[in-house]
Amino acid sequence: MEKEVILTAEQKTEVERQLAYLQRGVVEIVPEEDFRKKIEKSVTTGKPLKIKLGMDPSAPDVHIGHTVVLHKLRQFQELGHEIQMLIGDFTGRIGDPTGKSETRKQLTDEEVKRNAETYVEQYGKILDMDKAKLYYNSEWLKPLTFEDVVRLAGNMTVARMLERDDFEKRYKSGQAISVHEFFYPLMQGYDSVALESDIEVGGTDQKFNLLMGRHLQDAYGKEKQVALTLPLIEGLDGERKMSKSLGNYIGIDESPNEMFGKSMSIPDELMVKYYKLATDLPMEEIESLEKGLENGSTHPRDAKMNLGAKLVEMYHGNEAAQQAKEYFQTVFQKRSLPTDIPEVKWEGESPIWIVELLVVLKMMPSKGEARRMIQNGGVKINEEKVSDVQLQVELEDGLVIQVGKRKFVKIIK
Repeated sequence: MEKEVILTAEQKTEVERQLAYLQRGVVEIVPEEDFRKKIEKSVTTGKPLKIKLGMDPSAPDVHIGHTVVLHKLRQFQELGHEIQMLIGDFTGRIGDPTGKSETRKQLTDEEVKRNAETYVEQYGKILDMDKAKLYYNSEWLKPLTFEDVVRLAGNMTVARMLERDDFEKRYKSGQAISVHEFFYPLMQGYDSVALESDIEVGGTDQKFNLLMGRHLQDAYGKEKQVALTLPLIEGLDGERKMSKSLGNYIGIDESPNEMFGKSMSIPDELMVKYYKLATDLPMEEIESLEKGLENGSTHPRDAKMNLGAKLVEMYHGNEAAQQAKEYFQTVFQKRSLPTDIPEVKWEGESPIWIVELLVVLKMMPSKGEARRMIQNGGVKINEEKVSDVQLQVELEDGLVIQVGKRKFVKIIK
């Protein structure tokens, strides 16, 4: 960035305001001096910065872990900057190898399109999608000639690629790495060249890919973007990154009761992190809460219930949040059955095998999982735990079946 920008006192104040706001919850800004210069340039020229987020459309169910980056984008959006929502419809056919121990299955055009639509719909719960600009990287990647691809690949060495943890581990353990996987970070970097992005955001596990954009922009004579990384949220198990495949997630499309109930499973030591990264509460309130937890003036249970209510409110509204809180208190704290149990009119056979019953009622997705749930003590009939996986259930009017802590069905005959 060429010549020094001269700021007025008012502009300096605005730069500091934006920097303080945008640095909340950020792990790393590479490089920080360029980040400041870009903000200064935007403030003095009135031209918004282009903030890029790459969306891998291979997993369309958005959970709280994904929203950490989205909240940061919303902050940029509130400050008047331009959000570049990049749907990797071309790169999605390869799949991001980051953190993967094996080559990923390639997606069809139909799968990519369907997943991308779901992402856009769910991201709209946090961002103003009318103001965001949507791009599909097939627009510039598909027309590249083989000569263009060779030129692109010539900007990166194999040794540098193998510095990535996932590739390095697979290489050392003798696991296959397909050549096409090396092209994922190259293509993601080339996206930044095509979009002329100023800043790219992503999780800490995406740092290599984000810096690739900066490297390739320089190689193609563009102004280099700044990489801004955000922390990954551990899931409900308190150990591994939140992931649907691991079952340790809170989905933003889940029902209010399910979302609130899962929130109550967040480990105490992670509560403040969830408040900071997954909610839009002011930092002063969060810091006050943190002090209260440390000195004992705030009970962890109360803080967790408020967190659950806040998360439900963000995605379902205040009324749903209050109802979910009351439902939880009724069912789990007072140990009584909820008053609004879904009813199913039973016209099938009776008695029926308990495992089959759970699948027919759609309380469990398969007989195998139904068996495991029973063996783990997670199934009750009229509040009595079921321990026999061979049980034949005589279905009577008013019979209440419970699976786990939050699924109930009342039989009507």
